[in-house]
Amino acid sequence: MRASMAMRSVRSALRSGSSSSPSHFLRRCYCSESVPERKVTILGAAGGIGQPLSLLMKINPLVSNLALYDIAGTPGVAADVSHVNTISQVAGFMGEDQLGKALEGSDVVIIPAGVPRKPGMTRDDLFNINAGIVKSLCIAIAKYCPNALVNVISNPVNSTVPIAAEVFKKAGTFDEKKLFGVTTLDVVRAKTFYAAKAKVPVAEVNVPVVGGHAGITILPLFSQTTPKSNNLSDEDIQALTKRTQDGGTEVVEAKAGKGSATLSMAYAGAIFADACLKGLNGVPDVVECSYVQSSITELPFFSSKVRLGKNGVEEVLGLGPLSDYEKEGLEKLKPELTASIEKGIKFAAQS
Repeated sequence: MRASMAMRSVRSALRSGSSSSPSHFLRRCYCSESVPERKVTILGAAGGIGQPLSLLMKINPLVSNLALYDIAGTPGVAADVSHVNTISQVAGFMGEDQLGKALEGSDVVIIPAGVPRKPGMTRDDLFNINAGIVKSLCIAIAKYCPNALVNVISNPVNSTVPIAAEVFKKAGTFDEKKLFGVTTLDVVRAKTFYAAKAKVPVAEVNVPVVGGHAGITILPLFSQTTPKSNNLSDEDIQALTKRTQDGGTEVVEAKAGKGSATLSMAYAGAIFADACLKGLNGVPDVVECSYVQSSITELPFFSSKVRLGKNGVEEVLGLGPLSDYEKEGLEKLKPELTASIEKGIKFAAQS
């Protein structure tokens, strides 16, 4: 790519509020534009999601400082990523005694830390391990960078986000505008599957996904898809919904027990972090789906479209008109999502 073409792409991307375009995100590898200095910290940077996510954040021109933290293996990841010739400075941190240094001054903290899902495991099976990891990391966040935007990737997101909220409340640092469950992978999958079935360019497709981030709590709103395709039957929509809900299982089974959705999750995590950075930098009309504290339903946490700004969430957007099938799905997901939220709150309350 010629430098002049790359710079034009960068300027276009920085002006745009749409962070979900792969071409805008991945082509912005070199940048000399004047943007605020931003520090991003990745907790769990040496893991299956953390490593590709570290690379993707390294090539994001909105990141000036990239702190990579894990309990082991981080120096090697940091050294590797630091050789990529983009503007951000990379530092690796390892072990509990270096967690504070990794977090200090962070604008955005991304948490992919935890164990991956294996064949036969549900997201609830991950709970006992990952819940404790998220809780301890959030205690450190509350101490060292209480004003950072926190992007929780660690599953089960339906429970780990409420855990994080309770930890921050106990520490007196909770700000509902700054805590996010990253559900962008559900949106990425819905777009990809819909575009293939409808035979439309995937870069033009937008599909809101609401609810939660596990199984039937994932509710893609294909009735609100743009551009709208009229050649899909009700059966097609139901099949696309099911595939989106089971996307994680599809990858786990395809990897035959040797991994989970790490690469696509890293991509989705980078897309959402990019949106957060744009919002912090004052780019207008940055809208993404995320699992946040919400009042658009009776549930205290819910994923829907949110408008991002300089303080995090500027506005939690409503669900819009739903089809009968989507209304039915919404009612079906509520009991399961409620149970997951309550499970997280109960865990956080334990000493």
